[in-house]
Amino acid sequence: MANILVVDDELGIRDLLSEILNDEGHQVDLAENAAQARIARSNARPDLVLLDIWMPDTDGVTLLKEWSSSGLLTMPVIMMSGHATIDTAVEATKIGAIAFLEKPITLQKLLKAVEQGLTRNLARPQASASSATPGPLACLTDFTAEAVLPGGMLMAVADPGPQATQSFFLEKPLRDARDEFEKAYFEFHLTKEGGSMTRVAEKTGLERTHLYRKLKQLGVDLSRGKRSS
Repeated sequence: MANILVVDDELGIRDLLSEILNDEGHQVDLAENAAQARIARSNARPDLVLLDIWMPDTDGVTLLKEWSSSGLLTMPVIMMSGHATIDTAVEATKIGAIAFLEKPITLQKLLKAVEQGLTRNLARPQASASSATPGPLACLTDFTAEAVLPGGMLMAVADPGPQATQSFFLEKPLRDARDEFEKAYFEFHLTKEGGSMTRVAEKTGLERTHLYRKLKQLGVDLSRGKRSS
């Protein structure tokens, strides 16, 4: 699960993108203008930003320039607009945007652009294990990465609990790898909370209705961890 910031002055667009991305298992923060986006960028350190170009206070290209010049463009940014010219899109790309989505945004194009952006973010080299800023991989689950072994296998240990080591193969498409992580994540919490959907929803920060849909989508056994009466 990645942390995605959606910046758009249109409430309908924000709600729509938030619903889609939440259904994909992402944590979504919303901002309706550049001022709110600056605060969200500082507080949440998003793994990816969906940034509208035309906004009333500061336009998206100006905000992108601001982040770039101040060293804050450390995450992939996808620009969005329904009225931008080709020159504007090219300018944004030169500044550092990785993609441009034209409104109305189709579901397929949105998910493809987000997946490509997150894949690029995962591929970025890290300075060191101790100083690196957690990226999307750290947001996927409550697992602590212990080692990436030859062949692309990630050894992970659930925290807390003994004998909770799991292995994940990273040589696969991002969507498949994410689903595998998320399934293990929810199964861990279901077991830990004795199958209580209420407590799992609180622990994972999801509403119960979305949690049910997500578990069904991942094929998680809802009886997992339930204590016998």
